[in-house]
Amino acid sequence: MGWEGTPVPITFDRGETGSYERVRTGGPTMTDVQVEDGGITARYAVTESERRLTFEREGRTAVVVQNREGYAMLKVRRSAEGDELERYYGFEMALDHAAELLGVSPGNLPVPDEATDMGT
Repeated sequence: MGWEGTPVPITFDRGETGSYERVRTGGPTMTDVQVEDGGITARYAVTESERRLTFEREGRTAVVVQNREGYAMLKVRRSAEGDELERYYGFEMALDHAAELLGVSPGNLPVPDEATDMGT
């Protein structure tokens, strides 16, 4: 399965604007969506046990993780399988930590639509 689209305009929570190209790829996950903006790649994936939102920028990685059912606290890791650095109740707080790991403003993180309900 695979599809690619044209760049989609978006407005970030803090009013910044940009665009991203949505790419869906096949693979070992139930859902695998990738968006890119401003040199940051965001990959949302649902595995058998968890939901993962992975951000990559200039060789740095930050991953926001939640159990598949979507009711547990969010965890922030440096890699998909890495040790948990911190837990958060709110998505915005987890994004703040992820942005800090990447050295960017949280408003610059492109978040795929499929991941926007994490932490709720």
